[in-house]
Amino acid sequence: MIIESTLRPENALSRTTVNAGDHYIGTVKHGQTLRILDLEGNQAADTLFFSADDTSERYSAMDTVREQGGVYLTAGSPLISSEGRTMLTITADTCGRHDTLGGACASESNTVRYDLEKRHMHSCRDNWMQAIANYPEFGLTKRDITHNINFFMNVPVTADGGLTFEDGISAPGKYVEMVAEMDVIVLVSNCPQLNNPCNGYNPTPIELLVWE
Repeated sequence: MIIESTLRPENALSRTTVNAGDHYIGTVKHGQTLRILDLEGNQAADTLFFSADDTSERYSAMDTVREQGGVYLTAGSPLISSEGRTMLTITADTCGRHDTLGGACASESNTVRYDLEKRHMHSCRDNWMQAIANYPEFGLTKRDITHNINFFMNVPVTADGGLTFEDGISAPGKYVEMVAEMDVIVLVSNCPQLNNPCNGYNPTPIELLVWE
C-alpha cells in the first residue's frame, strides 16, 4: 500500500548515509520515526531490530507474518517481536512491499546458490558481524543474528511455495518509514550482493533519517 509521509527531511533529527555494501547500527527511541531511503533505486537494505532493553527480544518474521496474515510488509504492517509485542509500525511506504522471507546473503548461501568461488564474496551476514564486533556496547553477539527484513527487495512467492529473487520494484527516492513502539536497536546491512538482481548487480547507498 502506497502512503506518502508528511515529514520533511530538513526537520530530521539525524541523517546518515550508508554507503554501498556498508553497515549501520544505532538506536531509535520509542516514539521516534525512522525512514530508510533508497537513494538511487533497486537497492536492498537487510535490517534487524532488537529491543534496546533486552536484546533477546528481537524482530520475528514468523510472528509478523502470522499477525498480519500476509507475507509482504508495507504501510500499516506491525513489526512483531519474538515476545509477541509490536516493535515498530510501518506508517509510510512509497515502494509498495518489502520481503521478510528471503533471508540474508552469507558465504554459505553464496556457495549453495551460485558457485564455490562466490563463497568469499562480501555478504550481509559479514556486515552484521562487523557491526557487532566494531560496536560491542550494543551487547549483540553472533547468536543474535536471526530473522531479518529485506527492505525494497522483491522476492515473489511462486505457485508451489518457493521463492525467487527478481528485479527490484524500488526506484530513486523511494522510502519506507516506521515509528518505534519501544526503544529499538537497528542493525542494517546495505546489501553488497552482486549475484542476483536485488541490487541491479550494482549496490548503491541508502540514507537513514530519524525524526522526534
